[in-house]
Amino acid sequence: MADLLELYDLAEDHGIDVYWFDLGVAESLSLFMDDGSCAIAIDPWRMPTLADERCKLGHELGHCETGAFYNRYAARDLRQKHEHRANVWAYKKLIPEDELIEALCQGYREPWELAEYFDVTESFLRGALKYYREATGG
Repeated sequence: MADLLELYDLAEDHGIDVYWFDLGVAESLSLFMDDGSCAIAIDPWRMPTLADERCKLGHELGHCETGAFYNRYAARDLRQKHEHRANVWAYKKLIPEDELIEALCQGYREPWELAEYFDVTESFLRGALKYYREATGG
């Protein structure tokens, strides 16, 4: 599992610039540039916890790492497909399946406990659980 600093290091290693500034109503976004590069903007003042920042950065890195981009005019199904792809990348990076199984074997059961264990938000954790359950047919 990658911690917050490792996510920033990954972005730097992959040539993805991460900028901090006020985004208004958005918390974060990623952009695919004309030269083929990717950039991420994060509004740290809209992140109540480091877990929120970690989840948002992981998600935006998921867009960059998988090429899951769309424009504001894209059909809803295309948007959902690309958001899902970014989320799956983030789930695997922040809550690897083998580490999730290990946490469950150690007795972590409640979503809030697992979210705290993995330093993610509870809603992100619930998304990961749903993804892994559907991926394994369980």
